[in-house]
Amino acid sequence: MAKQKETYSVEVIGFSQTELMALASVFELSSRRVPKFARHTVAGTPPDILLVDANDMEAVRILLERNATGLIPTILIGDSNRGTNWPVLPRPIRWMKLFQAFDAAVASPSAEAPARPVEVSAPPKVPAGVQQAGSPTSALTPEVSAAKPVGVASGAWQAQNPRGDWVLVVDDNQTVREFMKSKLAAFSFNVDYAESGEQAIGFTGQKHYACIFLDVVMPGIDGYQVCKLIKSNRSAQKTAVVMLTSKDSPFDKIRGSMSGCDAYLTKPVDEEKLLETIAKFLPG
Repeated sequence: MAKQKETYSVEVIGFSQTELMALASVFELSSRRVPKFARHTVAGTPPDILLVDANDMEAVRILLERNATGLIPTILIGDSNRGTNWPVLPRPIRWMKLFQAFDAAVASPSAEAPARPVEVSAPPKVPAGVQQAGSPTSALTPEVSAAKPVGVASGAWQAQNPRGDWVLVVDDNQTVREFMKSKLAAFSFNVDYAESGEQAIGFTGQKHYACIFLDVVMPGIDGYQVCKLIKSNRSAQKTAVVMLTSKDSPFDKIRGSMSGCDAYLTKPVDEEKLLETIAKFLPG
C-alpha cells in the first residue's frame, strides 16, 4: 500500500459562489489536519480528488472528460450519483462529512473503478449576459492563504504540540467536552479542557489561548464572570471568547456581549456555525 501523502489536491468543478466560499473555509481549516486537502492549482497535472456538483450538468460533462478512466477518486455533491459508483453527499455541504469523504477517497484510491455514468444531455443555453454557476473554470475563491504548520490536538486525550495554537474548552458537562473534542480533532489545535470557571482562570494565567469556548452555567463562578476576568487581563485581550450555552434568550446574549464575549453559540451546537466560528477566530 502506497504511503499516504501529507497534502492531497482537490479539483472543484461546478458549485455556486456561495458554496465556493464555504468550501474555501473548509480547505483553509483542512490545512490544520493530517492529511491536508488543498485546492488543485497546478495546471497540466491531474488532481488527487475531484469534487463535482452533481446537479450541474456541465460539471458532470467535464467530469466525464477529466475522469474517463475512472482512476481519479471522485466525490459528488447533490441528489444523484448520475449512475456511477462514486459517493454522493447531499446538500447542504457539511464540513465534517466532506472531510470523512476526502479521507475515505485517499485511503484506498482507485480500489474499484466506478461504473461509467449515464449519458448526460447538453445543458440548456444560457441567455447572453447571464453568468452560469459551475463554469468549466470554476475554482475555490477567494484565494486560500497558506497556513503555518501546527501540531495535533492535546489535553486530557492527546499529546500536545507547542507549535500550534492553543484552544481552551470550558464546560462542566462531559458530553459537551466529548462533542468539542470530536469536532476539534479534525484540526491540529492544542486543546485544554476545564470543568469549572475557576479552573479556566487558572489555565489562562499560565498560557495564551487563541480561542476559548466557554459554558455559561457552571458550578462556582459563571461564564459571564469568567469572560470578564479574562478580558480584563491585558495579556489575554486578543483571546477570542465564544460562549457555548443553552441560554439563548436575547437578554442572555446581551449579557454575553456586555461581558466581552466575541461570539455566542447555543447548544446543541450547529456544526456549520461552529465551522464559521473556527474559521473566523482561528485562521491559518
